[in-house]
Amino acid sequence: MRIHFTPDDLLRIRFAEEPAPLLELGLALAALHRPAADPVFTRWRREAARSLPARARSLLDLVPASGAGPQFLDPMVADVEEGLDRVAASPRGQVRRELVRVVGLGQPKTPWTQRIADLERGAWGELLAGLHAAYGSILTEPWRRLRAGFHAEVSWRTSGWGRLGLGPGLAALLPDSRLDGLVWHLAPEKEFDLHLDGRGLTLYPSAMWSGSPLVGTYSDHSRLLVYPALTPLPLLPEPHDADPLGTLLGRTRAQVLEALAEPRTTGNLAQDLGISAASASQHATALREAGLVATRREGKAAWHGCTALGAELLRTGAR
Repeated sequence: MRIHFTPDDLLRIRFAEEPAPLLELGLALAALHRPAADPVFTRWRREAARSLPARARSLLDLVPASGAGPQFLDPMVADVEEGLDRVAASPRGQVRRELVRVVGLGQPKTPWTQRIADLERGAWGELLAGLHAAYGSILTEPWRRLRAGFHAEVSWRTSGWGRLGLGPGLAALLPDSRLDGLVWHLAPEKEFDLHLDGRGLTLYPSAMWSGSPLVGTYSDHSRLLVYPALTPLPLLPEPHDADPLGTLLGRTRAQVLEALAEPRTTGNLAQDLGISAASASQHATALREAGLVATRREGKAAWHGCTALGAELLRTGAR
């Protein structure tokens, strides 16, 4: 599998902002077809197959083991209800093209899938109810872990790119891949050339998927590459409910940064947080050296406030 970049494409490589629930659901359904795949998923597959509601089992006719299911089923949005609304609004032409494609991949053509292709209202009601039931059964419980694992992977990869550079950073995403000039060689088991032609590439790590990388289209019309995350779902720990800023900065320093969302003097800061003036000054200095706080002097008073980077960190931590 070869992905061909233009110089403009190299400037438009990025990671997806959030995991997409219906994309993850499609990958989970595909994984149920692959009993001999990654053994770390064996117990999960057994439990997911047992708990899948009867009204959701017909979805297995739509999603092949390769993971390349109908693209109208997995809109790239972070909210599951919005995703279901988009599925319901799928254009007739796209629905028919995608169903023909998955039948060509070996999925059965059944009376129900034909009714889906004909946009029969009753069949689409069953489809949407099945998607909702499958999500509730398979992904509701582990979603916090999936989302935390997604953001942990993106943070770790992007920080590594700053040290390694683009070529080694891309090569590290998948075993035995390499960037040779403007061509990224990956997945030697696939014979496929993807020319980006200036549309850019959005990278999406999935802890639900252990197969070959998959190609689709992202919400901004760039090409999408879905690849197996470093840590698969069964090995993801339960995320802590602790304040993420406190984990990153230390509890007191995180409180200082939060307080400085509005400018304060050193004395105000110490009084508001119940710490000494010396401690307040020390924490403000450390945050200033990290680029999270700016300080200005007015006479004898030192006023501290968040920089744009500090404000962004507060916003991300709150999210």
